[in-house]
Amino acid sequence: MHKAAFLLSFCFSLSTAFYFHAGEREEKCIIEDIPSDTLITGSFKIQQWDLGRHDFLESAPGLGMFVTVTTYSDEVLLSKLYGPQGTFYFTSHSPGEHIICLQSNSTRLVSFGGSKLRIHLDIRVGEHDLDAAITQAKDKVNEVSFKLEHLIEQIEQIVKEQNYQRDREEKFRMTSEDTNSNVLWWAFTQTLIFISVGIFQMKSLKNFFIAKKLV
Repeated sequence: MHKAAFLLSFCFSLSTAFYFHAGEREEKCIIEDIPSDTLITGSFKIQQWDLGRHDFLESAPGLGMFVTVTTYSDEVLLSKLYGPQGTFYFTSHSPGEHIICLQSNSTRLVSFGGSKLRIHLDIRVGEHDLDAAITQAKDKVNEVSFKLEHLIEQIEQIVKEQNYQRDREEKFRMTSEDTNSNVLWWAFTQTLIFISVGIFQMKSLKNFFIAKKLV
């Protein structure tokens, strides 16, 4: 089983859509750095390569997608098998990097090594499914209300992410100041050591010359 990681930054992007290629039953992962208590929504779709048409098919019959989400402390937030197209959700419990892995799961007894897949992935940070909510609205008033709630949710998410980045910058600044202070004290200590050694050597030479009656 091959494994690859795409190091992408979604800190200030509320929605990021892209696609990548993978072999059948090959696992690929992305790393997402997010604040705590943040809802993540991911939508995916698998397209299978057709050797006769030399193009990707719109669907991938007989294929599923196994999605796992873990933290760097090995906490499993999601582990579930989906069909060739689906949507998954999870909520972060603590700030930091989260690992989202996707692996195709064939229902066929034999996996063809030459089978190539195109996986479309849409990651939304701190968003609910607005379109589904709007379709359930019965009039324009409800639609505007849903949009307003969604906008407020986006603003709250941006503020949360800015606070998270501010905390990280503050920790980095404190670490840098501590390092600079340690370097300054070490340089001062080295200077004292050099001066002490120099005085000791001069005194030793003076005693040597007096002993030899050279002065």
